[in-house]
Amino acid sequence: MSMHERLVCAVLLALAAGLGTASAAESQRFGQPIAPEDAAAWDISIAPDGSGMPPGSGTPAQGAVVYAEKCAACHGQKGEGQPNDRLVGGQLTGDQPAVKTVGSYWPYATTLFDYTRRAMPWQQPKSLTNDEVYAVSAYILRLNGIVGENEVMNASTLPKVMMPNREGFISLYPGKK
Repeated sequence: MSMHERLVCAVLLALAAGLGTASAAESQRFGQPIAPEDAAAWDISIAPDGSGMPPGSGTPAQGAVVYAEKCAACHGQKGEGQPNDRLVGGQLTGDQPAVKTVGSYWPYATTLFDYTRRAMPWQQPKSLTNDEVYAVSAYILRLNGIVGENEVMNASTLPKVMMPNREGFISLYPGKK
């Protein structure tokens, strides 16, 4: 063990020992333990392979309605961006650098679902139903030409969507695509 590693361990041990001796008043400044039901509301991670996908489904047509109502004001009428991030296009063309969008950069369609479900719309995160998130995901994938107009996105189909930049990243899940 290097000197740096020993120092880090010593500091961590000292901190851990000190936490057990805090007075009731001191411990209040750190809040309180989270209730299991409150933690469960945020335990919604979805892996690239689709593990953790919830029930529900949606089509691009259904997503167009949700997008127009809850997304277009920030991302443009057809995902072109403004005032916030562009969601569509951005593929390499000639000498122009790629613009990082869902269609040109993201390696997994499940990431689109996971991010949208957790963080969108920004002023009301986690307010969309699972069906709305599947539908908006289908719509954004359709705008990027990745899925067809009549495809249904759900826990089975979304993980199978092959994103254009799937091979552009090093997998944290060896052996899984």
